[in-house]
Amino acid sequence: MGQFLEVLIGGLMSGVLYSLVALGFVLIFKASGVFNFAQGAMVLLAGLALVRSLDLLVANGFPLWVAIVLGIGFAAVIMATTAWLIERFVIGPLINQDALTLFMSTIGVTFVLEGAAEMIFGSDVYPLRLFPTDAWFVFEGLFPGGILINKLDVWGALIAGILVAGLAIFFQRTKTGRALRAVADDHLAAHSVGIPISWIWFVVWLVAGLVALVAATVWGTKLGVQFSITFLALKALPVLIIGGLTSIPGAIAGGLIVGAGEKLAEVYLGPSIGGGIEYWFGYVLALTVLLVRPQGLFGERIIERI
Repeated sequence: MGQFLEVLIGGLMSGVLYSLVALGFVLIFKASGVFNFAQGAMVLLAGLALVRSLDLLVANGFPLWVAIVLGIGFAAVIMATTAWLIERFVIGPLINQDALTLFMSTIGVTFVLEGAAEMIFGSDVYPLRLFPTDAWFVFEGLFPGGILINKLDVWGALIAGILVAGLAIFFQRTKTGRALRAVADDHLAAHSVGIPISWIWFVVWLVAGLVALVAATVWGTKLGVQFSITFLALKALPVLIIGGLTSIPGAIAGGLIVGAGEKLAEVYLGPSIGGGIEYWFGYVLALTVLLVRPQGLFGERIIERI
């Protein structure tokens, strides 16, 4: 039982880290109807801007806490500038185009962001240490040796919970949040009642960029800031499919399901059918959900009348 709980808790915590990336996808799709393939590249850009500015500030004698504050501020400015450039030169000119055209444009944005980020900030592996990475041993009185929990995973879970609560309030309680939902439903109708489409799309890309920055702080601490962070977008896909493309709580629930499923399958099925299950098990779960509920467990049911 102790091993099972340790694997389950570790999987749930890993799933929350997947959800941090999936939240960026959900935000943009929920508010603009665009599936943003560039979210992984945005995490890379935010992470590189943060870690390289931190290294420079510390090397010039700034106290660590001052360097962290200034580094996060610099990375936030970079993401705000990126959001404005994407809206001004990519998404803005494509208003009212079909979803496939918008999706293809985000693929182009992905390669531009990846190339620009590595050209400006470097392409090495840069360690980032914003959160503790050691482990706790809990329930030592109940199970021999206790249960190991990584502190970084706990921090990730806390951050994800705060983000979900804040985003839920933003979308449901604020004027800008309601305008974002209106634009997602119908661009032309929203524009006709005076909602500024350009401003709304800038805001949603800005929020997604800041979420990418938060994800970069956690994943950069876990893996180091490096090019492979962009592939987190692929790990987020089954999370999106299971939770639903339009549900912020669904991104968290989908991450928990994928994370726990991967770890349990690797430990208990791996010895029988071979290792590496955690690399593809999430997609099996996503395919199963698609067959039963195509819009995801928490996605909006689409009803069409003829």
